[in-house]
Amino acid sequence: MINNVVLVGRLTKDPDLRYTSNGTAVATFTLAVNRNFTNQSGNREADFINCVIWRKSAETMANYARKGTLLGVTGRIQTRSYDNQQGQKVYVTEVVADNFQLLESRSASENRQQSGGYQSSNQSTNTFGGNNNFNQTSQSSNGMPDFDRDTTDPFGSSSTIDISDDDLPF
Repeated sequence: MINNVVLVGRLTKDPDLRYTSNGTAVATFTLAVNRNFTNQSGNREADFINCVIWRKSAETMANYARKGTLLGVTGRIQTRSYDNQQGQKVYVTEVVADNFQLLESRSASENRQQSGGYQSSNQSTNTFGGNNNFNQTSQSSNGMPDFDRDTTDPFGSSSTIDISDDDLPF
């Protein structure tokens, strides 16, 4: 059987990190994932996918990802059920994330948040409240984003960095 999910979207709010009674970290979050097509009025809609991630990955996500962060998530779909306070059976379908990847630099994320992030404009907007072109300055002439990386040294110097394995988030 195959049950694989790959999602790319933006966090609708900061991840909610909690711990089970035996100390296992678990974070829940919702990704807003744009659809590949527009509706009749020309606006792009989004699906809001509930996700959960466990253990060290949950703590790492809670430390580094914030509302609006562009994430790539791999995992599987899982369903579960429970009885609510009224005695009714409630079914939940969610993505159990095995892995995630931050898909934009911290500076790009901070710049987007400082500039108002998801403010409405005269351009087409999605149901998440923002325009579809998240980075206007990196659009090429054909309307596609420019994903070329800067080839300069990201640390700005040739000095060595003293980091122990305990300092790494993975």
